[in-house]
Amino acid sequence: MLIKLANLFMTPAVLFLEKQKVSFELLEYSHDDNTNNFANEASEKLGLSPEMVFKTLVVAVDTNNFIVAILPSDKQLSMKKLAKAVSGKRAAMAEAKKVQSMSGYVLGGVSPFGQKKSLTTLLDISASYFEIIYVSGGRRGLEIAISPNSIEQFLNAAVTDITI
Repeated sequence: MLIKLANLFMTPAVLFLEKQKVSFELLEYSHDDNTNNFANEASEKLGLSPEMVFKTLVVAVDTNNFIVAILPSDKQLSMKKLAKAVSGKRAAMAEAKKVQSMSGYVLGGVSPFGQKKSLTTLLDISASYFEIIYVSGGRRGLEIAISPNSIEQFLNAAVTDITI
């Protein structure tokens, strides 16, 4: 665990993990402003397998129930599976403004940790195949290496199949 970090790395996600005394590592890369596929960019620039780099998406279920979905960068989210997992009928991506206001993060830098509003979190079952996975550190160009078990424990995340 990192004890003292430069202010550049002090995102709400990092502060949350430090407060919980969670073991994690930070990885930084130079973000390309012309890139819109942020998790794939992290995978490529850090030389990591895409199935180990997870993206964090915020989804609206039945309009007003917001869910955080954490899934591999090389997979697509199944709206049907996600809705069913939370006993909902329909799911759709949440509007960007809503995501930013609820999470406190900009798109492409949404971390599952340290969000402004605590939301139900679903972690794709494929995370359990790895000892360490990578999620956004709370800004573009910053990734957190962490155990999937820590995500389950500290976010009370349900582990389920949510990909196509």
